[in-house]
Amino acid sequence: MDIAVIDSIDQIAPGDWDALLALDGGRAPDPFTTHRFLAALERSGSVGPGTGWQPQHLVIREGGRLLAAAPFYAKGNSQGEYIFDHAFAEAWQRAGGRYYPKLQCAVPFTPATGQRLLGPEPLRPLLLRAMREIVGQNDLSSVHITFCTEDVAALGVAEGFLHRVTQQYHWENRDFGSFDGFLAALSSRKRKAIRKERATAQAFGGEIRALTGDAIQPAHWDAFWAFYQDTGARKWGTPYLTRAFFDQIQASMRDDILLVLAERDGEPVAGALNFIGRDTLYGRYWGCVEDHPCLHFELCYYQAIDYALAQGMRRVEAGAQGEHKLARGYLPVPVHALYWFSDPGFMRAVADYLKSEGSAVRQEMDWLGQFAPFRKAGGG
Repeated sequence: MDIAVIDSIDQIAPGDWDALLALDGGRAPDPFTTHRFLAALERSGSVGPGTGWQPQHLVIREGGRLLAAAPFYAKGNSQGEYIFDHAFAEAWQRAGGRYYPKLQCAVPFTPATGQRLLGPEPLRPLLLRAMREIVGQNDLSSVHITFCTEDVAALGVAEGFLHRVTQQYHWENRDFGSFDGFLAALSSRKRKAIRKERATAQAFGGEIRALTGDAIQPAHWDAFWAFYQDTGARKWGTPYLTRAFFDQIQASMRDDILLVLAERDGEPVAGALNFIGRDTLYGRYWGCVEDHPCLHFELCYYQAIDYALAQGMRRVEAGAQGEHKLARGYLPVPVHALYWFSDPGFMRAVADYLKSEGSAVRQEMDWLGQFAPFRKAGGG
């Protein structure tokens, strides 16, 4: 077997790359590690020179046949990661080291748990060992694997990586059947609050449309680009994705997309972009050019629940952060990452920190669980 690094996903045929995913009926568990999504990032210039994300995808071949792979990047900064390591970078550089570039196994700008080590399970340890070897061979600081699945986190620990636990808020379908079924599982006070929010949002003076597939037209992306720029400028200073990215996903991924738009007088005034997985809907971006009460909650959370219920999906992941999601049925869940540092002393220091951090995160999740909106046994 030959282990190599490639600097473009287009060096691999789409069918060969996607054959490594756990496909079922043609749909991957999540769309973010598909060839078409990673290619859209690269072809649009959203990743590559000048972005802080340089593709260095790790591949294992035998006789020219692709056996395993990992989406892999050389990072020149810590932007667009959502599990942040600024404290690690500052400590490393205070000690006189050069933290960047580092190596990152992840999907850029995408805080969604998913596949990171692609291919048969027996080859996954080889990918992890290759990552460590690349760090050593190139005198780099570290390798990070973010938003990995729990089983990959366990494998990483067995291979000498450090395990980090943080949290997000996800909505789980408890066989509710319908939105009314979901509401029936809530306490009376929360049920009334959500109904009031939905009524307030839907009275904004226009129509809410949920579009996917060929119903999404190129003109819709012109409107969404304005929404995205507004949100990106306020949250990050500079939006991560280029305008060309949205043209790329229109061409190759519109069947993987749920675009929820609020239109007034026929013109979109707000929107939420979701990606469709096998049994999970992933909320990614929201924006608006007009402010209307509760419209954010309706487009991002309640419309996503509506779609998941209609499609029999098990989960909605609404992105990073946001304790306000708790009152709307999105509960805290653990999120996993792995780290390996080239300096043994730094590894020990970070291991101590992650142990304390993980304990605090679990305590917070337990505490937040007390404020879940669902009815207690015997409650109304």
